[in-house]
Amino acid sequence: MAAGGEVAVPLLGTKRRHDGCPGCRLDEANKTSTGIPYRNFFYIWIVCLTSTLPIQSLFPYLYFMIRDLKIAKQEQDIGFYAGFVGATYFLARTFSSVPWGIFADKYGRKPCIVISILSVVVFNTLFGLSTSYWMAIVTRGLLGLLCGILGPIKAYATEVCRKEHQALGISLVTSSRAIALVIGPAIGGFLAQPAEKYPNLFSKESIFGRFPYFLPSFVISILAAGSCIACIWLPETLHFHDDEKVEAIDALEAQVIDSKLEGGKAKEDSDTSTKNLLRNWQLMSAVILYCIFCLHDTAYLETFSLWAVSSRKFRGLSLTSQDVGTVLAVSGVGVLVYQLAVYPFLVKYFGAIRPLRPAAVLSILLLITYPFMANLQETELKILINIASLLKNVFSATITTACNILQNTAVAQEQRGVANGISVTLMSLFKGVAPAAAGILFSWAQKHMTGLFLPGDQILFLMINMVSIIGLLLTFKPFFNMSSALRRS
Repeated sequence: MAAGGEVAVPLLGTKRRHDGCPGCRLDEANKTSTGIPYRNFFYIWIVCLTSTLPIQSLFPYLYFMIRDLKIAKQEQDIGFYAGFVGATYFLARTFSSVPWGIFADKYGRKPCIVISILSVVVFNTLFGLSTSYWMAIVTRGLLGLLCGILGPIKAYATEVCRKEHQALGISLVTSSRAIALVIGPAIGGFLAQPAEKYPNLFSKESIFGRFPYFLPSFVISILAAGSCIACIWLPETLHFHDDEKVEAIDALEAQVIDSKLEGGKAKEDSDTSTKNLLRNWQLMSAVILYCIFCLHDTAYLETFSLWAVSSRKFRGLSLTSQDVGTVLAVSGVGVLVYQLAVYPFLVKYFGAIRPLRPAAVLSILLLITYPFMANLQETELKILINIASLLKNVFSATITTACNILQNTAVAQEQRGVANGISVTLMSLFKGVAPAAAGILFSWAQKHMTGLFLPGDQILFLMINMVSIIGLLLTFKPFFNMSSALRRS
C-alpha cells in the first residue's frame, strides 16, 4: 500500500523479462543498443526481395507465353487469358493471408518466413516448366496460397528494431518489394525465350530451349534458396511466455492498472480478435487506402507490360520483352537510389505520411501522358518511357510506404500479425481483381480503337487512373483523418 491508502500501481509499459523468450531477449538487446540494426535490416531486405520477385516477373513474357500455350483463339484474346494467370496468385493469397497471420502470431514470424521462401523455390520453378494453361494457373495458385510472408514480414520489420527506427524498417520492406516488383519483370524480360535471344549460349534442344520460360523462374528460385539460408540469422521477435504464474501476475497487474485509468485516460483494448481489429477504423481506413493503391499499381503493371509489347496497329509500343525488361530494370535501380538517397531526407523534413497525397496527384498527372507515347519513335520513345516508368514507381513506393506505416501504427505489437494478415487478405483480393480486370479491359480496348468518344487505349489508361483518383479522394475527411494519423506516427 502506498501513502494515503492508495494501491501501488506498476508503471505503464513496464514488461517482465522472461528467460528463454526470444522476443524478450531482442527487446533487451534493443534497449542496450540505440543504433540502427543494419544486419537484421539487410536480412529483411534480402528475404523480402526474393519472396516478391516471382509475383510480377511473368508480365513481360506472359503475352508470349499465352500465345505459345495456344489457349487464345485470336490475338486480341491473349490479354483476356493473361489477366487470369496474373490474378491467380493474388486470389489464392486472399484465402491464406489471415491464417498465415494467425500462424505467425502463435508460432513466430520466422517459421512463417522460412515456409514462404521454400514455397517460392518449389512452385515458382514448376510454373516455369508449365506445358499447359491450367498447369500455369495451378502452380501460380499454390505459390500464392503458401507464400504467406507479406503480413508477418511487415510486423517483423517494426519489431526487430527500436521505435525510432520503425519507419526505416517499414521503408525497407516497401522498397525491397517495390524494387522486386520491377526487377522481377526485368529478369523475366531478359531471360525468357533464351534460345531465341542468346542462341550462342542456349540451344533449342536444351531444357531452356524446350521450356522457353523456365530460365527466369529458375534464376529467381536459386536466389530464393540463397535467401532461405539468410533466415538462419533472423532473430525471432515474438514473445513466448510459458510461465503461467508470471502471466497470472501480469494479468492481475493489468486489471489493477485498468481500474485506475479514469478521468479521460484511454483504456487500451488488449483483445486481439479479428472482430476487434475490424472495428478499429484507424486500421481499416488505412488498409482500404492501401488496397486501392495496390489495385491501381497491379492494374498498371499488367496493362503496361501488355501495352508495351503489343502491335502498333493497336496503338501499342511494339517493344520486345527484353525492351520491357530494360525499362523495368532502370526503374528498379532508380527506386533503390531514391529509397537510399532521397527518401530519408523526405521523411526527415516532411515525415513518412505527408508525401502520400502529393505522390498520388503526381502519379495521376503522369499516367495521363502514357497513351500519347505511342506517337513517339525509337530513341525519344525509349528515353521518355524510361523516365515515366521510373517516376511512376517512385510515386508508388512513396504511397505504399506511407500506407504500411499507417497500418502498423494503428495497432499494438501483439495484434500486428493478424492486422497485417487482414491487410494482405484484402490487398490480395484487390490485386487478384486487378490483373483479370486489366486483361479484360485491355482486350476490349484493342477491339475498340475507333468509333468511341476516345480511342480504346486512352479509355484504358483513364479507367486505371480513376482508381488512383478514388484513392486520393479517400485520404480526406470524413473517410480518413490525416491529422490523427500524423500524431500517431
